[in-house]
Order: sequence, then structure tokens, then C-alpha cells
Amino acid sequence: MDTILGIKTIIAVVEAGSFTAAGDRLSISKALVSKYVGIVEEQLGVRLFNRSTRKISITEAGKNYYERVVPLFDDYSELVDNLAEHETSPRGQLRISAPVTFGESNLAPLLPELINRYPDLSVDLHLSDKIIDMLEEGIDLVIRIGGVDDSNLIARKITSFPLIMCASPAYLEAHGHPTNAQELEQHTTIIDSNFRIGFNWPLMNKDGEPSVAHVKSHISANSPRAVKEVVLASGGIGLIPEFVIEEQLRSGELVRVMGSHKTLEFGMFAIYPHRKFVPRKVRAMVDFLIEKFR
Repeated sequence: MDTILGIKTIIAVVEAGSFTAAGDRLSISKALVSKYVGIVEEQLGVRLFNRSTRKISITEAGKNYYERVVPLFDDYSELVDNLAEHETSPRGQLRISAPVTFGESNLAPLLPELINRYPDLSVDLHLSDKIIDMLEEGIDLVIRIGGVDDSNLIARKITSFPLIMCASPAYLEAHGHPTNAQELEQHTTIIDSNFRIGFNWPLMNKDGEPSVAHVKSHISANSPRAVKEVVLASGGIGLIPEFVIEEQLRSGELVRVMGSHKTLEFGMFAIYPHRKFVPRKVRAMVDFLIEKFR
């Protein structure tokens, strides 16, 4: 067995937490992971993991091995990457995690162009609105819309997406157009439960004066796309990220409400582990995102 493959396997098991998850991360079977770990342990003459029928746990020797070998593996990967940089394009599998709505509507349509540009690259796209553990899941790059709290990660801001208050023409014809926070409070709104603001919508008028509308609602959803569909059905006024409703605003299916006021905007971030070496495939993807969205 190749020494580098053994090192990669140990790192994957430690970070993923199990032979099965490490196998998924490396695209090999659980049995092969177990075999590779056994070979490394035999070569070193120490036990790196304690096994039971239900779980594994890392030994003290395993912790020491992992802590010492990760920077060595990063240095090796950086060396190989730098030597090949002027000879080949980014290559290998790039595992990306992105929010469901953004991933489906905005990111997925761009992937064919990415692969045409970098034919030696493959993309494994995971869509989830939950916060994930990048190391445990074996994710190379996370695209997040909103805040970034983990100081162990590098967050590169790509762009910002404003939230837009909007409604259907039929709803506005029936209920009128609000012009300030007090009038907005008399309308029915649709709440996106992903937002921490809840029923308190912050506003700022064209003169920079802030206010808060304490809105009322009978419908909430944890998906901006679902909120959009309720608003399209004349269910009320929604506060929706601009990228979700661009097409409907252009077609006139939705109308911007209180256009002279601003509300929140969310940053779009590309996030990757805080390590000295950033793989070229990750750097290429970040540059691609900046080109397409900034």
C-alpha cells in the first residue's frame, strides 16, 4: 500500500469519526479502510484506534500521529500542487456544500461551465440548510449565506444579497401598498423562520432613519422558495432574498413593496478549513464564484 494513501486514510478516519464515514469520504469500502488502517498500524507497531462492535476511538498514539502527520500531508499536497500548477488544470473531486434553494437555483446551473473550464475536475454537490462539520463530512468548500461563527474556518466574502419586501399584484390591489412601518404592520406577512428577526422587520428609509415593523403572520416556512410560493399565491407580503425572486420581479409576477426602504442583506461566503495549504481545486472554485457573483 502506498504510504500517502495510508496517511490519507488515517486522517479521514480521525476527522470523519468512523471507518464507514471515512470510506464515503475516500470513495472506498469500509473493509478497505479497515485494511489500510491495519497496515499502517502494523508498519508503525502501535495501535492507532480502539475498535469495538459499535464504535472506534482514537488512542493516544493515534492522536500524536494525526497531529504530526496533518501538517506533513499538507506540505506534501502543496508541493505536488505547486509543481503541477503550470502543467495541469485543477483536478480531482471537489465536494461542495451549499444551501438548498441557492444551490438548486443559482449554483447548479453554473456547474457545467465550471467543468468545461476545468475538465479534470469533478463536483459532488451536497445541498443542506443545516450547519455541517466540514472535516467530519469531508467537505472541501462550504457556501453559506448569512453569518460565519467558526473561527477555525476561513471565510471569503463573495457578495451580498439584499432581502426584498414583495407581494403579488393581486394582493396589493386588494389590500393597498404600505409606505411605512406602521402601515406595514396592518398587512399580512409571510415569515421565513430561518431569519432570527422573526416578526420584527428592521427598515431604513431613504434618509437613513431606522424603524422596526412588528408584523403579523399566519404562515411561516423555513424555506425562502416556499415563502415565495405563498407570496405568489397572494398570501401576503414576504421578505425574500433577491436571488430567489429575480425572475418574478422582472416578469411582474411579484412587485417590490416599500422600494424606498432598505432592510437586511446577507453576505455570501466561501468557507474552507483553516489550514496553511488550500488545494488548487478550492482556490479555482472560489475564483469562479467571485467571477460569477461579485
